Amino acid sequence: MKSILEGRPALKKEVDKIAEVAGYLWQNGWAERNGGNITVNITDLVDDGIRAMKPISDVIKIGETLPHLKGCYFFCKGTQKRMRDLARWPMDNGSVIRILDDCASYVIIADNCVMPTSELPSHLLVHDSLVASGSPYRATLHTHPIELVAMSHNRAFLKKDVLTKLLWSMIPETKAFCPLGLGVVPYEVPGSNQLAQSTLNELSDYDVVLWEKHGVFAKGLDIMDAFDQVDVLSKSAKIYIDSKAMGFEPEGMSDQQMADLTRIFKLPK
Repeated sequence: MKSILEGRPALKKEVDKIAEVAGYLWQNGWAERNGGNITVNITDLVDDGIRAMKPISDVIKIGETLPHLKGCYFFCKGTQKRMRDLARWPMDNGSVIRILDDCASYVIIADNCVMPTSELPSHLLVHDSLVASGSPYRATLHTHPIELVAMSHNRAFLKKDVLTKLLWSMIPETKAFCPLGLGVVPYEVPGSNQLAQSTLNELSDYDVVLWEKHGVFAKGLDIMDAFDQVDVLSKSAKIYIDSKAMGFEPEGMSDQQMADLTRIFKLPK
């Protein structure tokens, strides 16, 4: 069967980026077994040929009504699929879905009938908010960065903006490239409505949210942008933990040094 990517270089480029990031997640040790999820809004890359494609699945209920996603298209990592396999064979380990006119259900249209992640409702809730606000962000990422998850086991780090200030202070690039910092969501059952809503609330102020004892959820212009923000935060966490392992508390940049960064690079915080 002909792939949806054939003859569509822009769509193929987007899916190739998803595959590339999936490989990075696996290589970094952030995606054990089938851990982590990727969902990307590809509506802007859809042509009349895609709109005419017939479903290859039954109608599937989302569990939410998302009024701003009517007629939108998404590439979704498949449930129980491994990131290392998504990196090699993206269209065998993910699928393209179309949100139906009721805004409460979807169908799979390509390439294979791969059921999307069980956390799809949480991802789509965020995408609905992004579309409603006119945001240019098109990608959401959930992954398990080792050092950031480890730091979430220290309750002192979970107070508002404590980790943001600490991680910003480890290396200038973190404040420059993750300028909104890191939100925190206290532990909730994975995949629950409570986790989804708490994440959505934090994403109004942050691009990356730490889920206590679980992982992170990030939004970005594309999947590479979302990955990059998690990557720089993870680097800062490694610097902090390595310093502690060497037996000292890292000094970090001073408040004045970080204020200078904000002024020079015209950062939002």
